[in-house]
Amino acid sequence: PACVRAVNLPQIPSLTSFTEDKHSPGFTLSSNTDIYVDAQYASSKVDNHSPSLLDFANTFASDLTDVADLRHVRVHTVSSKHMRNLKNAIYLTVLPKHQAQSYKYFNGNATNEAYELDISKKLVTISGTSVLGAFWGTRSLLQQVAINKKQHTSHIVLPAGKATDIPGWEVRGFMLDAGRHWFDVEFLRDLCVYASFWKINEFHLHAVDNLWNPAWLYGPNANWQKLYAGFRFQTEPGSPLEGLSKPKNETWSRKDFEWLQGSCSSYGVTIIPEIESPGHSLAITQWKPELMISGTPDNMNISQPDMIPSIKSIWKEFLPWFNSKEVSIGADEYEASLANDYIDFVNTMSDYIHEESGKSIRIWGTNEPSKTKSVSKDITIQHWDFPTDDIPVNLMKQGYKVINSEQYFLYLDGKSSGETDFPQELNQTMMWAGAPGGHGWAPNIFDPTDPSNNSAVDEPLLRGSIMPLWSDWGNNATTKLEVYYSFARSLAVFGLKTWSGSGASTLSRTEFDNLYPLLNTAAPAQNLNRVVPSEGKVVLEYDFKTVSHSHTVRDNSGNHYDGKAKNIQFAHSQALFDGSSSIETALQSMGPPYTLSFGITPKRAGGVLFLGSDSVLLADTLTWNATGALYSLNYSLPLNKETKVEIHATREYTFAYIGNDRTPRYWYTELDIWGDYMQQANMSFAAPLHIIGSGFHGALSNIRLVQGA
Repeated sequence: PACVRAVNLPQIPSLTSFTEDKHSPGFTLSSNTDIYVDAQYASSKVDNHSPSLLDFANTFASDLTDVADLRHVRVHTVSSKHMRNLKNAIYLTVLPKHQAQSYKYFNGNATNEAYELDISKKLVTISGTSVLGAFWGTRSLLQQVAINKKQHTSHIVLPAGKATDIPGWEVRGFMLDAGRHWFDVEFLRDLCVYASFWKINEFHLHAVDNLWNPAWLYGPNANWQKLYAGFRFQTEPGSPLEGLSKPKNETWSRKDFEWLQGSCSSYGVTIIPEIESPGHSLAITQWKPELMISGTPDNMNISQPDMIPSIKSIWKEFLPWFNSKEVSIGADEYEASLANDYIDFVNTMSDYIHEESGKSIRIWGTNEPSKTKSVSKDITIQHWDFPTDDIPVNLMKQGYKVINSEQYFLYLDGKSSGETDFPQELNQTMMWAGAPGGHGWAPNIFDPTDPSNNSAVDEPLLRGSIMPLWSDWGNNATTKLEVYYSFARSLAVFGLKTWSGSGASTLSRTEFDNLYPLLNTAAPAQNLNRVVPSEGKVVLEYDFKTVSHSHTVRDNSGNHYDGKAKNIQFAHSQALFDGSSSIETALQSMGPPYTLSFGITPKRAGGVLFLGSDSVLLADTLTWNATGALYSLNYSLPLNKETKVEIHATREYTFAYIGNDRTPRYWYTELDIWGDYMQQANMSFAAPLHIIGSGFHGALSNIRLVQGA
C-alpha cells in the first residue's frame, strides 16, 4: 500500500507513515519525564493471559530507564480529560473502537497491533488499537530514544510529528528447535524480549524431536533406544505419562513454562508450543515402543489401537499449561503411502484439541496424496518446502490458511554441515533482493524466480511468516549464545519484512545496515550480547601485586571489578591456589570479541580456571565445558612451569596462543552429519568471569581481559 515514506523517523521495522512537524522543536526527554496511563484503559487486556495497559506501561518505564540512562521513570494513571494539562510526559491510551476498526493488516483483517504516535514539544502520545498496539508503540519510542541519544550528548530530543504504524501480517514469528538441543527458560525468555524489540509477536517452540542417524534408527544393528531424543515438558509426579519427559535434567516444569509464557507475554510475544507426532517421534516411541511402525522407530503407527489415545493423553496433560489460542501438532514428514491414516489423525487431533481447550492447531505443510480425504480447513498449514511438500498458492485457493516458513529463504541451522544449504543466519541478499525481479522478500514470497507461485500481498488467507532455526546436530554443535548470534541480525531484518513488507515505505538495505548495530546494542531488558561495561578497552586486570588485608584482589583496569580471594597466598605477583582456593568477582560472563590472557603454573592436573554463567574453562587440556559438552584443546600444560595462555574469541571461533608459539590452536566441535561422517566446526565461547581457580592446584598470574580479538 502506498504511504508517506518515513525517512524522517527511521527505525526497525519501518513506520507506515510519518509527517514531521517542522515548526516544533521536538520533545525533550529528561529525568523529569513521567509516563501517564489513560485511567479508562489502565486495566484493559487483550485476553485473560495478557498484560494490562498499566502492566505494559511499567515494562516500558523499566526499559526507558535502561535505554535512556535515566533514573527510575514513574508511572501514573490519569483521566483523559486531564491529559491536555500534562507536560514533559508520555501518555499511553487506546483508540476508540470505531477508529481502531479502520486499521487493518494487508489481508484486510482488523488489527489490534496498530498505533498512532504523536510527538509534540510537551507531550508524546501513543494510541493503540488495543493495549498491544500501544505496547508496540513503546518499542518505536525506545528506538527513537536510542537513535537520538547517540546524536545528542547532554539531552535527548525526539523529532516532532505524527506517525501511523500498521503491521502487514498477523503472524510474525520465529521458531527454535528445542527438541534436539536443550535451552533453559531464562535464555528463551531473553530471546522473546530481544525479538519483541523488532515487533516479533510469536515464539514457536519445537519441543519434541530426535537426532536423525539412520545407522542408529534402522536396520539389524539399530540402537534407537539410546539415540538422543528430547521431550521438554516435564510430567507431573504420578502422571500416567511418567517416563516420557527426557532427558530428565533437560525439561521444563509447569512452573518454569508458565513463568516463560508470562515473561514473553509481558513483551507482546505469544509462545506457540509444538508437540510433534506422528513423525519425528522417537521421544514418544522410546517411552512406548509398541506405538512405532516396525523398523522405523521415529514414526508412529497411526493404525495401532493405542496410538491416538496415547497422543490425546499427552495433549490432555499439557494443554492446561498453554496460554496460546493455537498450538502445533507438528505432523511433519510422514509416510506418503499412509496419507489417509495421516489425514484422519490430523483431523481427529484438531477436533480433540478444540473440544478439550478451544484452541486451534497448526501443522507443517506435508504432502498427503489422498484422493478421498483432505485435511480440515480449520487447520493452519505452516508451509516449509516449495514445491515438494505443498504449493502455497494452491492451498490458499483451496481455502487453507497459510503461514510461510519456506526453507529456501527462512531456514537456519545451528551450524552448517557443508552439505545443507541452510545458513547460520538469514541470507541478507535474499532478504533484500531474493524475490522475482530482484525485489525484497516478504511473507507473500515463496518462490525466488516464478511470480505465479507467490501470492498477492493482500491475500486474505496468508497469515504471515515464521523463521525457524533447527538444531540438527544436537547439543554439542552450538552454545546457546551461538544460537543468539544466529538470531541477532536475522530477527531484526525478519521483523522489518513481516511488519513493513518490502514496499516503497520500507527501509533500504543501507539504512538498515546503518541502524542495526546501534539498535541491537540498545535492545533493553536482556544482555544476550553479554556486554560488560568498561571505561576503556581493558575490562579486567589482576596483576596480584597489590592485595589488601581484606583479601580484595585489586582490578587495575579502572573499572573496579575487584575480586574476593579465598584461601589464596600471594607471592612474586602470582596467586597461589591449593585446591580450596578461589577468587570470586561480581561479573558472570563477557561476550566476544575479547582477548583473555593469563600465566599458569599447574602443580597437578584438574581444577577450574574460569567459571561463568555460560561456560567453564578447565585446566585439563584447556577444556571448555558448555551446554553439557566438553571441548578440548588437546594440549597438556607442563607441570611446575609457567605457561602464558592468550585466548582470542569472536562470534565465529575461539583460539589460543600458547607460550611464544603464535600458531593459533582452535577449539572445535565434531558434528555427526546424519551418521555418514564427522565434521569439525568452530566454537565461540563467552569469557567466564565469576569464579577463578576453584579446585585448581598451582599459580595464576597477569589475568587480563581486553575488548576485541
